[in-house]
Amino acid sequence: METPVLGFEARCPHLFSTNSRASSSLPASTLSVRSLTAATAATTTVVKPPTTVVAESPRTKPHSKSFLTRKSAISEIEQSPNFLSSLQRLARVVKVQDLNVILRDFGISGRWNDLIQLFEWMQQHGKISDSTYSSCIKFVGAKSVSKALEIYQSIPDESTKTNVYICNSILSCLVKNGKLDSCIKLFDQMKRDGLKPDVVTYNTLLAGFIKVKNGFTKAMELVGELPHNGIQMDGVMYGTVLAICASNGRCEEAESFIQQMKAEGHSPNIYHYSSLLNSYSWKGEYKKADQLMTEMKSVGLVPNKVMMTTLLKVYIKGGLFERSRELLSELESAGYAENEMPYCMLMDGLSKTGKLEEARIIFDDMKGKGVKSDGYANSIMIAALCRSKRFEEAKQLARDSETTYEKCDLVMLNTMLCAYCRAGEMESVMRMMKKMDEQAVSPDYNTFHILIKYFIKEKLHLLAYQTLLDMHSKGHRLEEELCSSLIYHLGKIRAHSEAFSVYNMLKYSKRTICKELHEKILHTLIHGKLLKDAYVVVKDNAKVISQPTLKRFGRAFMVSGNINLVNDVLKVLHGSGHKIDQVQFEIAISRYISQPDKKELLLQLLQWMPGQGYVVDSSTRNLILKQSHLFDRQLIAEILSKHHIVSRTMIKSRSEPKFSRGPRGK
Repeated sequence: METPVLGFEARCPHLFSTNSRASSSLPASTLSVRSLTAATAATTTVVKPPTTVVAESPRTKPHSKSFLTRKSAISEIEQSPNFLSSLQRLARVVKVQDLNVILRDFGISGRWNDLIQLFEWMQQHGKISDSTYSSCIKFVGAKSVSKALEIYQSIPDESTKTNVYICNSILSCLVKNGKLDSCIKLFDQMKRDGLKPDVVTYNTLLAGFIKVKNGFTKAMELVGELPHNGIQMDGVMYGTVLAICASNGRCEEAESFIQQMKAEGHSPNIYHYSSLLNSYSWKGEYKKADQLMTEMKSVGLVPNKVMMTTLLKVYIKGGLFERSRELLSELESAGYAENEMPYCMLMDGLSKTGKLEEARIIFDDMKGKGVKSDGYANSIMIAALCRSKRFEEAKQLARDSETTYEKCDLVMLNTMLCAYCRAGEMESVMRMMKKMDEQAVSPDYNTFHILIKYFIKEKLHLLAYQTLLDMHSKGHRLEEELCSSLIYHLGKIRAHSEAFSVYNMLKYSKRTICKELHEKILHTLIHGKLLKDAYVVVKDNAKVISQPTLKRFGRAFMVSGNINLVNDVLKVLHGSGHKIDQVQFEIAISRYISQPDKKELLLQLLQWMPGQGYVVDSSTRNLILKQSHLFDRQLIAEILSKHHIVSRTMIKSRSEPKFSRGPRGK
């Protein structure tokens, strides 16, 4: 049995055995405890639970010479300016567990390149263990997800690849870097390959769903797997699940999990109650919130800043503004209102229910008390003034904010930008855009939306178009109503190609668009004589386009569309249920006759018509016969004979009396 290195065994016990628990799985409980308050992150300060310190028992037996030699070798390698050279010289002295200690120390001290070089050396010399992979993935993943995945995929042994501690490390890496979809796919693959997930695995995965939109369903699927894997939920997992319920507004499910906790012998703590309270804030269920606070106090739990601020949110959502003011006073007395957040919550709630003046009183009171502010209170008031169409006041407050707060975040910049746009202050709008560039603030969906609406209002339609292109290139979702408005205005200024570009961007960015938009772009393209593009629109959407619009398109295309596509267009129109009139056929045939090299197209059209119930009228027939010397006279005569037969059949059918059976005939 090998002797551990003094000083390192207490710090990293898992590094001294290839079968021991990897470091990547150890911090999972800490991660999940943090996640308990993630759902209330917008209004809370995370309170960390006390850390338990385990005292190391004093040694009674001196260390062996071998032990001290290895300890010295570790120190020399770590402190060497060229650690690979020292490692090569001391390779016979250090063991795998010692190298794992060095690897971990490189990771803790941020020596990323040294860590990679050491890992590669260990691979080359076969001095590697499960703990090596686990630790390396953990530290490398903090800087490069792709490199961590590369290390994981390089594991040659399949049984090592499904080691639960190694799997926990790579899954945790993906979750922390927001790669939840990739994480779930990899997890499913791991299970197929033989992974037996443990409680840390599920805690890691569930933590990723706290801030994911609509993540509740998938999280519950994971919870449903627990009994099949022989895993029972612990306090940490309950906390994570409750936080997921809270972030999705699932208060009934949160209540059910609290009851399940109690039934299994767990005592909910302040983190669990905090998530349940936060779930009540979605619908302002203040009665349940008050009952919860009473229950907490009955078991000796004292509401902290997180709980009281969340309770304020519940009262505001429930419309209890008088109680909200009283609770804000309690927060002030307890020293929990040293920053602007609780004031902002109340101001926002008041302003959105039409109580602008009451919100202004809170705003002025906050300013008078010298409450620390990062400018969010100003943003809320600017937005409230804009909603009330008090644009001059909003503009003035925006200017004050620019002066007061040298550096603003995107939310504040968007709010000020909106105020200037609504007030029609072009100079200020341009200044704000320049400020965003100078501060390297990337515009978001709201930024683009505000600017495009403003440019349309100011009749700067090409600038609005360029802004939309930029928005699309950044991967932002396009809003149909805004695009439809821009298409209309671009058409008005004869920017037909740009209008079609907007239509295509919208079409390929969402599954369906309203049928009126197809008609709108079709009229624009016809007006701009972009008939080939118009044909594409008709071909894809003919069945939802009105008959008058199809008729207008058909005639326009017959007159000046690409002659090689005329037959195709007629077939598409007929296939949509549109009845093609004689005028369109006459125009098409006249064009073919004027270009004898299009003989085949003329013959194809004439042969197709009778089978679909169409025949040429007398004037078109005479035109064809007059020019038949340009074509095959015999073939033309045969085709026109068929037209005559079909014509007589159609006339006979229309002239025959139609009798309806009376009641007796039924």
